[in-house]
This record gives sequence, C-alpha cells and structure tokens, in this order.
Amino acid sequence: MAAMDLLGRRWALRILWELRDGPIGARALRERCDGMSSSVLYDRLRELTSAALIEQTDKDAYALTETGHALGRALKPLDDWAVAWRAGRGTPSTRARSRAAPTASDLRMGTNVSRRTLGVTES
Repeated sequence: MAAMDLLGRRWALRILWELRDGPIGARALRERCDGMSSSVLYDRLRELTSAALIEQTDKDAYALTETGHALGRALKPLDDWAVAWRAGRGTPSTRARSRAAPTASDLRMGTNVSRRTLGVTES
C-alpha cells in the first residue's frame, strides 16, 4: 500500500514519466510539469529519492534508478491500455460512457480521480 500512496500523490507519476528518457534538472522538470509549484516539486523529489525511485546525479539533475526503471516497465502495459482506450473514446458507443472518464494525461498528472469515475464498484 505504501507504493500506491506515494504514486497516488499529485505529480509523482508525472515526474517519473518525465524522467523516463534520461536525467533532467529541477528547473527543466518544473517547466515540463505546467502548474506545479516549486515546493511541491521538491517535496515529490525528496519522496521519490527516499523511495529509491530516483536519484540526483553529479550534475544536479534527477534520474530514474534501476528500481524507477523497473516501475516504468511495470507501468508500460497500463500506458498501452490508456493509449488504446483513448483512441476508442471517439466512437458513439464509448462516448457516453467516457464523458467523465480520466485520460491517460489526467492519470500521469496526478489529477484526483474518484472510484466512481474509474468504474470501481464495492463488492
């Protein structure tokens, strides 16, 4: 559950997503994450570093650790699903169901998504 708590925090997945192609400095990372305050950025960077998902390089950039890369590989099927799901949203049969559904971008950016919106029912 601790992993879900961390990854569910606003901007955490977006930061990991932005680091997928290599190290990025904090300023450039903030520019890529429109609307993120510097205090939230540094809080998330500390949390992700503490969880051993990212590390700070010698050049003061942030990069994924091997554990961070492994998480990215684990999330790849979810990203593939989100891309396919979004591509199918324009059809009449899915348009009505998906009005309130989050996009892959919403999920990456840490937008709060209710269980009802995701179609999760209590059992």
